[in-house]
Amino acid sequence: MTQLTPAAPVAFSTEGLPEGRRVELWESHNAAALIGLRCRTLTAAPLTATEINVQLPRVHLARVRGTSHVVERDQELIRRRPAGSVALYFSLAGEAFFYHDDGVRTVQPGEMLICDADRPFLRGFSHGLEELVLKIPRLVFAEVTGIAELSQPRVTTFGPDGNAVARALARRVGAVARTENPEPVDEQALLDLVAALAGPGRHGVSGTYRAAAHAYIDLHLGDPALSAARVAAAVGISARHLSRVFAEAGSSVPQYILGRRLEAARRLLDHPATAPRTVAEVARRSGFASISHFSTAFTARFGERATDVRRQALANRRPGA
Repeated sequence: MTQLTPAAPVAFSTEGLPEGRRVELWESHNAAALIGLRCRTLTAAPLTATEINVQLPRVHLARVRGTSHVVERDQELIRRRPAGSVALYFSLAGEAFFYHDDGVRTVQPGEMLICDADRPFLRGFSHGLEELVLKIPRLVFAEVTGIAELSQPRVTTFGPDGNAVARALARRVGAVARTENPEPVDEQALLDLVAALAGPGRHGVSGTYRAAAHAYIDLHLGDPALSAARVAAAVGISARHLSRVFAEAGSSVPQYILGRRLEAARRLLDHPATAPRTVAEVARRSGFASISHFSTAFTARFGERATDVRRQALANRRPGA
């Protein structure tokens, strides 16, 4: 069974801080919580920025929002505060520019930039930003991708018409790095997606196909018509081949889809903000066409009825919530 770790987001904001110290305190927070950066604003307006951080055993996740500013990691700062990590930046809003020793790139919303955080760079956000960040220790990155040295940055599109693996990775990071109803996280699943994205073939062709299939399934989980044949077609292999790929990991495509749907339904039922939905609504939203099938599978998986989980969530709601 997939091992999920509860997310523990920690939020920091410059709002309410003395305007003259916001940049200093933002730099201090990033140095301690994510990656040390030098920061300066682009206008006379004070910096308004927030960051949500989630530290897992091997990787770090974050969501960053901010008004227009520039951040830099130069040689001197890297020497004083080495990150020892590779950073993946998923741009959600605001065009960004990225200066590196090989030139300048413009990163649009829906694009992911991956770079070695200990190679000098400068990033600018003239119209503000919102982005997701996945920071991976260099040794872990090398282990899962087979890439010992990332000498040049890479840009990959993760929007609707982009790379499905990158899109699934962004979705998972975004679902965890938030303060409202953060999803539990499977750290190994994150690393499997990184391996399929950055170092395809590192763990064999089967591992790459399996990660791509997981990505496609996550993106279409709420569709009751999702099937092994459809997943196989999206990945580019036969349904029989896909079955063998999942069997190597001790599962099957239908079992994996069912497990992911049940996990999604449990999150909806557990959270007070979503508990008022009926069990039938939760089942449909999670991709179940049959309510009776959902109820039976839920009880078998969690040892309690979905109606009881919903009732308990309602009882635990704070007055007025």
